[in-house]
Amino acid sequence: MRLMNYHDIYVQANDGIVTITLNRPQVMNALSPRLIAELRAAIEQIAQDPTARVLIVTGAGKAFSAGADLKALATTASAGRFDPALAAQMEQDGKQIIHTLQTMPKVAIAMVNGACFTGALELLMAFDLMIAADTAQFGDTHCKWGLVPRWGMSQRLPHLVGILKAREMSYTAQAIDAAEAQRIGLINRVVPAEKLVEETYAWAAVIKQNSAQAIAAMKQLYEAGMHTTLREGLNIEEKAQFAIHDSAEQLKNFSKK
Repeated sequence: MRLMNYHDIYVQANDGIVTITLNRPQVMNALSPRLIAELRAAIEQIAQDPTARVLIVTGAGKAFSAGADLKALATTASAGRFDPALAAQMEQDGKQIIHTLQTMPKVAIAMVNGACFTGALELLMAFDLMIAADTAQFGDTHCKWGLVPRWGMSQRLPHLVGILKAREMSYTAQAIDAAEAQRIGLINRVVPAEKLVEETYAWAAVIKQNSAQAIAAMKQLYEAGMHTTLREGLNIEEKAQFAIHDSAEQLKNFSKK
């Protein structure tokens, strides 16, 4: 794929695996309007690229992301107030990132190398799979700063961890560690920090060996089922028609085992 140059993110592609690194380590990769706009552009490009099979998103330095950069959103004339145009555009860009992550025919993996708070946690929940260093922390600090979520925290977090745990995380605004995040179903895996990159790319390599078209179909079915009842979801699966052209090659590989 033809990579674009960005200011606040860094994009690498290698043999079907594309990595986006949030690149504002001096502020714990806080989500500025520019970073979110760049992330949206990059993910939308990857979603349309037939050579891309797996997307990995991580953070530079010691954090995945500390969440929204409130200073970048504030007006210069009035401290503590957000620039309405910047805030509205960032809200829309963030929603589009989540939509693209959930609907693109690729597997999106969040490689959480450190702190993942608030707006970053909202983005995290849109990924297909999440793997974290054992030193990572997760938290929702909307209530700490007097904010209301706009990227789906209030709806997605209870679906993943249950309403009681979601309330606890939001009302206390306290962080949980990676082991607890895995225990409550917020993330898939926890690995030693020094093994995070190795384990993530090994995971991506395993996924890449499977049928890209079948994975895209499964992703679409899973996403549809998350927004309906079991009965309706079963009906969607029964009636679904997918053009999967790589079955013969996959079965050929199976016969070799």
